[in-house]
Amino acid sequence: MAQDQHRSRNQYTWFTAISSRWSDNDIYGHVNNVVHYSYFDTVANSFLIEAGGLDIHNGETIGFVVSSNCDYFEPITFPDALEGGLRVNRLGNSSVEYGIAIFKKGAELAVSAGTFTHVFVDRQSQRPAAIAGEIRRALETLLRQ
Repeated sequence: MAQDQHRSRNQYTWFTAISSRWSDNDIYGHVNNVVHYSYFDTVANSFLIEAGGLDIHNGETIGFVVSSNCDYFEPITFPDALEGGLRVNRLGNSSVEYGIAIFKKGAELAVSAGTFTHVFVDRQSQRPAAIAGEIRRALETLLRQ
């Protein structure tokens, strides 16, 4: 099934642990859909900081989210242990589209998956800036073949 391939752990290159929080649960007793976007943001920025050396406080360039989408496959609840999977679907001059999925720890299929696009901009002018140096090299390691 094509959907299962999109959800499969082997479609993602880099992983990080995510802690669900009590406050992530909604009145229906599961992690609210908007929280998955927060997880996506955490996954992408964790990679950029850890592997790409992104300086979120003083760096000349910063990433703005310009597009995102998410498909939900099964509910999760606190205190589920989670993992975020990341790949790069497309790397442009100033933008990158990530493929991101959220997995229950050790699970083969994602509970949610989608895309998340950053446009890198100059911190001062807020105009698009080329993705260069350590960040570009790190993103290239995640390019989907």
